[in-house]
Amino acid sequence: MAVNLVNVEAVSKVYGTRALLDGVSLGVSEGDRIGVVGRNGDGKTTLIRMLAKLEEADTGRVTHSGGLRLQVLTQHDSLDPDATVRHEVIGDLADHEWAGDAKIRDVLTGLFGGLDLPGFPQGLDTVIGPLSGGERRRIALAKLLIAEQDLIVLDEPTNHLDVEGIAWLARHLRERRSALVCVTHDRWFLDQVCTRMWDVQKGSVYEYEGGYSDYVFARAERERIAATEETKRQNLVRKELAWLRRGAPARTSKPRFRVEAANALIQDVPPPRDTSELMKFATTRLGKTVFDLEDVSVQAGPKLLLKHLTWQLGPGDRVGLVGVNGAGKTSLLRAMAEAARSGGERQPAAGRIVVGKTVKLAYLSQEVAELDPALRVLEAVQQVRERVDLGKGREMTAGQLCETFGFGKEKQWTPVGDLSGGERRRLQLLRLLMDEPNVLFLDEPTNDLDIETLTQLEDVLDGWPGSMVVISHDRFFVERTTDRVLALMGDATMRMLPRGIDEYLERRQRMTEAAAPAAPAPAAAAPGGTRTVSAADARAAKKELQKIERRLDKISEKETALHAQIADNATDFEKVAKLDAELRELGGEREELEMRWLELAEDA
Repeated sequence: MAVNLVNVEAVSKVYGTRALLDGVSLGVSEGDRIGVVGRNGDGKTTLIRMLAKLEEADTGRVTHSGGLRLQVLTQHDSLDPDATVRHEVIGDLADHEWAGDAKIRDVLTGLFGGLDLPGFPQGLDTVIGPLSGGERRRIALAKLLIAEQDLIVLDEPTNHLDVEGIAWLARHLRERRSALVCVTHDRWFLDQVCTRMWDVQKGSVYEYEGGYSDYVFARAERERIAATEETKRQNLVRKELAWLRRGAPARTSKPRFRVEAANALIQDVPPPRDTSELMKFATTRLGKTVFDLEDVSVQAGPKLLLKHLTWQLGPGDRVGLVGVNGAGKTSLLRAMAEAARSGGERQPAAGRIVVGKTVKLAYLSQEVAELDPALRVLEAVQQVRERVDLGKGREMTAGQLCETFGFGKEKQWTPVGDLSGGERRRLQLLRLLMDEPNVLFLDEPTNDLDIETLTQLEDVLDGWPGSMVVISHDRFFVERTTDRVLALMGDATMRMLPRGIDEYLERRQRMTEAAAPAAPAPAAAAPGGTRTVSAADARAAKKELQKIERRLDKISEKETALHAQIADNATDFEKVAKLDAELRELGGEREELEMRWLELAEDA
């Protein structure tokens, strides 16, 4: 029987006149991996801070088991600015001690890209003070993961991590023995890591078994039975459920709730987007030319980020752009935006960007635009336009769109200066959409947005007729809102990825492994830790490696074919289930082969 680590008994917390938590009772046991979701401001962070005894409850009590080893990743680190990365993360361990520890090597490689911390000016000996918030956060996360704990509590751990870093963190947390409580809006991450969900709503916490997908199934079923939520909210949940059931395969490999009920809920729900209809609208609004890039090179100072890029963004194209940090994703969008705003006069370092004459671009950058703090929310939106056409006959007033994005009637009269970071981000999105653009560039649009707001945004974008490029480390959002994925691989090139982000991660892993032999040795190994490999063993390992690589290529082809079959038979749930089972079987074989490949790579 699992040992109980933390008990939360009848806990309440009030701020001003608002009860964030009202008589909440919960427990965390050994082996639990719990995801915490809910709207911004509903008390997620307050709940986990009280759970960790960083904040006192007004009533009720929180008890920890004796000797509980607990560590918390908060949104603000407590690192010593005068210390080095080495001192904070590794402490007093000698080089041969930490270099011989597999867990430390895994954490440093997963979070920083290598044992020598590429990207940090002096590697491990870099002083923390001058570093950015994102770099400091990765250091704090590394420090936490290297230590041993019974329970770790993470508040938005995926912030400032790229797609590869998030994938590594998910794998690492799945393999740890520590119990976990995690607040995050990254739905893919929740699905990969968590086995239980806590949904914080209006002072209460609802518990669900399974990851995010299972939570959506159960929540849709609960709302159908209770029939207490408003029709609009029900329809949004049903729409997301339909996408989860019909979209990317094996999103939830072991549904724990009634599949029959889930199928009944979505049987009359159409696909999220009518692609052909949207394409027709987009062509009408944009014509044939949107952005044509001809032999373009993009630079950031002396660094060449992209060279000889020829690419076309057509009417109605929905493109997700992924890549390593610093590969040039944002720089590419800026170059295209500058060409559009200058009427084609401002061009990149080399090549030419041709912009369609009817293009009306809206660019959501990572920086939140400054607005007059005295303006009310509704006034800030009405400044742009009173009414907006969202396509497919959907017209909304400024007030209605505010409500869609979580600004209720009272909140609409809040001064902009009193809004939180997440609320300002929502307002920035609102103002962009109110201007009725026909091309959208969204650079990290999910920053500071809670899951409910993300769902609302996805719903609005489903019917939006235009061309769109999305840069995001939130792979759920990318997969949900775009039709194609392009990648900047860090080698000044762009590649199309037919299998999306999974293919990107595979390609990056191969690039990392290919570069590994050329990397300098991190440190002297502990005495007696050196392993010699004979020439015969090395040849045998190389031969088996080649065999495994051929089999992996065949598996990849089969998976692509199965994905296509699932898409073609999306409404035949029996057939989809059968194809899904085949896909999972192939996935299991691929994982075994990849593990064997890694073992052999050391000998080859």
